[in-house]
Amino acid sequence: MTLYIDGDAFPNLLKPIVLRSIERLSLPTYVVSNKRITLGNSHHITYIIVEEGADEADHRIVEMVREGDLVITADIPLADRVIAKKAHAIDHRGELYSVDNIKQYLAMRNLMEKIRESGEVTKGPKPFSQKDAHEFANQLHRFLTKHH
Repeated sequence: MTLYIDGDAFPNLLKPIVLRSIERLSLPTYVVSNKRITLGNSHHITYIIVEEGADEADHRIVEMVREGDLVITADIPLADRVIAKKAHAIDHRGELYSVDNIKQYLAMRNLMEKIRESGEVTKGPKPFSQKDAHEFANQLHRFLTKHH
């Protein structure tokens, strides 16, 4: 299994959590982003910087990901594309996306986007917290225990 991280907007609180897992399991990892970010020093991590553009990192991840791989992303359309390739996706708050729930998340995201486009002011996601990082760490641990 290979780990892919959608590096754009990756929370700093998650960096040490992910780095420990990468090192502990010698997990080949690609961090894909359109700007330089660093998780930490590890010879298991390859950093890929793509051209500027809204979905360039997403496109590269989808090109590279294979069945059974894991992608960490908060981007629901990217998670949907990853799942279509029989890979797995976890968001920054610990939600494990699956064939069973991704369409529901995508529909809700699209609905909220339409509401915002109509001029309605909506609340964004709540600020990322230590509790979110804890939920992510637990889900990542459960996933890796089961799949690695």
